[in-house]
Parts: sequence; C-alpha cells; structure tokens
Amino acid sequence: MEAVETRYRTHTCGQLRFADIGKSVRLAGWVHSYRDHGGLVFIDLRDRAGITQLVFDPDICGQAVHEEARRLRSEWVITAAGKVTHRGEGLENPKLPTGQIEVRVTDMEVLSTSPTPPFLPDFSVFDPQVPREERRLEYRYIDLRRPEMQETLRVRYRVTDIMRTYLGRLGFWEIETPFLTRSTPEGARDFIVPSRLVPGAFYALPQSPQLFKQLLMVAGYDKYMQIVRCFRDEDPRADRQAEFTQLDLEMAFVDRENVMQVVEGLLRAIWKEILSVDIPDPIPRMEYARAISLYGTDRPDLRFGMPLVNITDIAHATEFNVFRNAPMVKCIVVPGGASIPRAATDALADWAKGFGAKGLAVTKCTGSSFDTGIAKFVNPVADRLIQTAGAREGDLLCFVADRPPIVHKVLGELRLKMARDLQLKPSAEYAWLWVTDFPLFEWDEQEQRFVSMHHPFTAPLDEDLPALDSRDRSAVEAVRSKAYDIVVNGNEIGGGSIRIHRMDIQQKVFGLLNIDSAAQRQKFGFLLDALQYGAPPHGGIALGLDRLIMILRGLNNIRDVIAFPKTQSGADLMCHAPAPVDEKQLREVHIRVVT
Repeated sequence: MEAVETRYRTHTCGQLRFADIGKSVRLAGWVHSYRDHGGLVFIDLRDRAGITQLVFDPDICGQAVHEEARRLRSEWVITAAGKVTHRGEGLENPKLPTGQIEVRVTDMEVLSTSPTPPFLPDFSVFDPQVPREERRLEYRYIDLRRPEMQETLRVRYRVTDIMRTYLGRLGFWEIETPFLTRSTPEGARDFIVPSRLVPGAFYALPQSPQLFKQLLMVAGYDKYMQIVRCFRDEDPRADRQAEFTQLDLEMAFVDRENVMQVVEGLLRAIWKEILSVDIPDPIPRMEYARAISLYGTDRPDLRFGMPLVNITDIAHATEFNVFRNAPMVKCIVVPGGASIPRAATDALADWAKGFGAKGLAVTKCTGSSFDTGIAKFVNPVADRLIQTAGAREGDLLCFVADRPPIVHKVLGELRLKMARDLQLKPSAEYAWLWVTDFPLFEWDEQEQRFVSMHHPFTAPLDEDLPALDSRDRSAVEAVRSKAYDIVVNGNEIGGGSIRIHRMDIQQKVFGLLNIDSAAQRQKFGFLLDALQYGAPPHGGIALGLDRLIMILRGLNNIRDVIAFPKTQSGADLMCHAPAPVDEKQLREVHIRVVT
C-alpha cells in the first residue's frame, strides 16, 4: 500500500525497502514496541501496512527530540521525519518486509498519547495465551489494530472486490434492496422495527433479499448481485451472528447447472487469487439422500473417510435383540481405533445419548473376528460384517441401532469426533462438494405440519410435480427440490435453488405448508401478483461472506472475521447494546415496556 502524501507522512510503515536508502521520508503510526539502549532509542512504528524501525540518535535528532522519544509508550501516535538507512550486516530482520532498512529520525511530533492499554495488539489468536474474548470485544478498536486482524479484513476487502469484478464482467448489476420491509414469519425470527407513523405496525429487517431479488427477475433485470447485510433473531449459536453478510445472486432464464457454473468460476477466482490454490473443475456433486446415507449430514467433510455402512440385514441375523429389533443399524469403521482406551469407548455410549440415541455399541477388529464390546453377538457373522464394513485388524467398529434420523445424526457426529480426537490427516486441504436434490419439505413433529427445508419459494423437481396434488404424507415427503448447497471441509458456505416462477405451483406449495388462501394473500400477495405478470424461470444463491473468509484465513471463530461482531448472545460489549431507550422514544413509536 502506498501512502497518499500528507503533512503527516510521505510513506506507509510497510512501504520502504532497500531501494529507498538515502531518501528523506516522514512516517506516521502507532508505537508498536520501544527499546531504550541508552544512547539510542529504537521504536517499531506500526500502521495497517506494516512496521518500520525508527532510530533516535541524539547526534542526529538532537537532545530534545531524543528525550521526547524516551517518553514514548505503547500505542502512542506519532509522526516522525528522517532518512532511510541500511540496518547494517547482521542486524537485518528477515521477518519484516522492511527489515533491511531503518529510519534515522531527525524530527518527531506526538500526535496523541495513550494510557496503558488493557492488552497489546501484538498477539495471534493461535497463541497459547491470548486476552479473553470478552475483553477484546469490549476494546475492539484496540483488537482491530492487530496485524493479523488487519490482514483478515484486507482479505475480506479483496474477496468482495473479486466478487464485484468477476460478476460485473458476466453482466451482473449490483442493486440495493430495502432494509425496512414486512415480516414473513416462515423462517427464523425477524428483528422488528416499530413504525412511528402507523401506530401498532412494524417493519422487519430482512433475513435475506429473497423476494426482492425474485421480483427483480420478474422485472427483467436478468442478472442481479448484492453484497448485503442480513438479520436473523436466532437462538445463540457459536457459529452464527444476528447480523451477517452474504453475497446474493439471482439470474433469469437459467437452470441449476448455469447457476452452479457461475458460482464455481467465482470461487475458483477467489481461491486462486487469495491462496494460489486450484479448485476442482467441476466440483463434485452428491445427492442429499446419498450424503445423509454415507455421512449422516448434508454438509459432509470429505477430507477423510469413515463413511456410514448399512449393516441392517447382517444385524438382523444376530442374536443381539437391540440389533434384531431396530429399524436400521449402521456402523463406522475407525481406522486404528482399537488403540482407544476402554474407558474412552465406554464413554461414547453416554455421548451418543446426547444426540437422542439409546446408546452406542463398539467392538474391535482382530483380523478375522472381533474382541471386546459386543464381540460375542457379532462374531457369528464376522466374515460378512468385516467384508461389508471393510474393517481391518486394529480398527474399531461403532454401531448405532435406531430410527434412520437418529442413526444418521449420531454416526455423522461421531465420524467428526473421531477425526478430531485421532487427528486424522485430511486427504486434501480443501474438499469441495455440491449437495443437490434436497427434499422440498420436512415434517415438523411438534407442529404436526410440513415446513420448507430451504424456503417456500424453492421449485420442486419437474418429475416430482404431480406429488404436490397428493394428500399422502409419504408422497409429499418424497418431493425433491431444485436446491443446491456448496460445501467445503464440512462447512456450508452457500445455498441456493431454482425458484418457483408459476403462481399455481407457488399456491400449491403454500397450501402444503398449511398457509391458507387468505394468509397467502395477506403475507405474499405482492409475490403472487408478480408471478401472474410474466415471470421467467430464475434461480440464484447466497454465499455466506463471513464463513467464507473464516475458511480462507484458517480461523475457527466467525467473530474474528467481522470488524464489530456481537457475542454469542447478541451483545455488543463495546457499545453496550442492546440497551434501554428513554420513555419519549418509546412513546413516539407507540410502545410501552411491560415487565
């Protein structure tokens, strides 16, 4: 980064190199570190571009400036003028881009001072000891000074720049959509905003621009994109933020493959530019049903094996009643897992109960038979089981016998747990996958009705359209959608679909979601009206920018890629939000707080 020359600086603190030796320069920034060697004072001066070493020699800068330099402390802001010199043989710092040079100061001005900060912005989140996150969020403006944090936000900017440039070349227009809209309570909870001018009425902050981008396609805008803030009032989760950023895309006159090709090209450009890493072309595809069957999840991490193996027929042939009476029995084979201590394998049963299972059975493969655990029950079918599961001597087999959703949930989570606990080496740094053909609906046992697996505007597969007229629950559950998720290393970074562009089909889907005609008209009348006036086939996707940057930077906490994040409970520790407002403000929006 080159500095715009001002009275405070001619260069940035990361700009000067060996070729600049002999130049007179002026730098400005924060005191990163301070060393007083008696006759000489050394200051590492930092700005977002890097660090440059300043040297205060009383023979060059004069006694007054030298004395002032001795009073400098961490995080003071200064501007200093001087001449670029070579550090000298053996004194270079190869860890810094500016490590060959230093600036011999002739003049210095303190621009602002600082008390001792609550922590110094010189650590990495991967260090063994770091300041408490609550402290870092309270003093976020100091935490943001960390070079690691600044690099993350620089990468974030570069990614959004690549997105705009790449999509712009393909003919996408960036169009803003409203933040103040109406509540459509078919997804997560909305953040609502009271209207001052219409007592008792509320806006909602958008969970996504979904309907607006569809309406832009109806309006003939063909290719839309937007890097947009979205809002969801969700229950606390470590990997979620109440407000988040996504890249939103929509295209007219496309099918699923067209959208996926655009997204793949964009991701390929990002990974190549930021990491110099090539993404497979094309990215592999897997149907939802197969992903659940093999990995117990719709976002499988394919960097390692351990697929789920269906042994229901074999299990039903044993004398083990838990197996004989279960609707489904599956296992995973943990390579080398026989070395896991007995206490640890026994504890897995209680761990599995936390995911709804009645328990979890294990046994160790000795080559041609099994030892420990449920060995006496499975040894009579050892040959079939070993061949079907692909087990080898020294492996651990873990079984769950239950209803299919529980079997898949528990073994899917166990697969990830074993990979973490045994530190299984990933087969690839990045394992990409498109998951397709999701169910259009899922049954909500608590509410005893169908809900959308993605959202109510997702189109069903053409061959499954007749089932929308069925009153048979199993037939409706079997309807597949034109939805697709992009997954990398077990993280879903984007989800999209081809949308419903016919009013009659949209009304049928609403009906199956238990939204009657009156409610359809009240909540979605504008959409139904628009679909009458010539809607093209269209589809799109939303890519989660925060999670994308987290993966690119190899970070584990989504708050480390957002400049001003909320805590897991939705609190802003720096601004102390949410907070009460005064009675006058409440009266103006016709609200009274009831405690």
